[in-house]
Amino acid sequence: MRNEDGRQRSKKRTDPPPRHWRWVVRIFLMSVALSGVLSLLSGTMLAGAGYIAAVMTLFFFVLLGIVFDVVGVAVTAASPSPFHSMASHRTRGAKEALFLLRNSEKVASFCNDVVGDICGIVSGSTAAVLVARLQQSLSVENVLVSTAVTALISGLTIGGKAIGKKIALDRCKEVVYATGKLMHIVHIGSK
Repeated sequence: MRNEDGRQRSKKRTDPPPRHWRWVVRIFLMSVALSGVLSLLSGTMLAGAGYIAAVMTLFFFVLLGIVFDVVGVAVTAASPSPFHSMASHRTRGAKEALFLLRNSEKVASFCNDVVGDICGIVSGSTAAVLVARLQQSLSVENVLVSTAVTALISGLTIGGKAIGKKIALDRCKEVVYATGKLMHIVHIGSK
């Protein structure tokens, strides 16, 4: 019995970590890298930029979060059946769409949680820069300016995601296929 217990213990120590933990570590590292890149991009775009450029930067990150949210929802709602047929006819983007659907849990996590949350954080920091500039140019330190900008950004983000979710559910096949075609063009996904 002791030998069997000893073998079981040593086997447990040498077993590779479960796949889920590897995904958690990978998504953590991707989050850190992507957050750094997007924050650097935001900072570069805002450096010395005027109000119009700052607002455009803000809208870019809000829109990016909405688009990735749409993809994440569509991937969880779409059926793989039409893409199997398309892949058998060698339709461009069909294999990539199947890749997305086979990995829907990870794709949704990446799109909705990683990119969506990072875009929310970066748009918040972009808004803070915009509010500081507004207060400086207006020579006021009014909490109403900050509140108004924050409320507007929240409304745009939440309202945009609500509209996007409806589109993603109603047109999940088209969204997944468009994403698959884009992945095919930039050579990402299954070959």
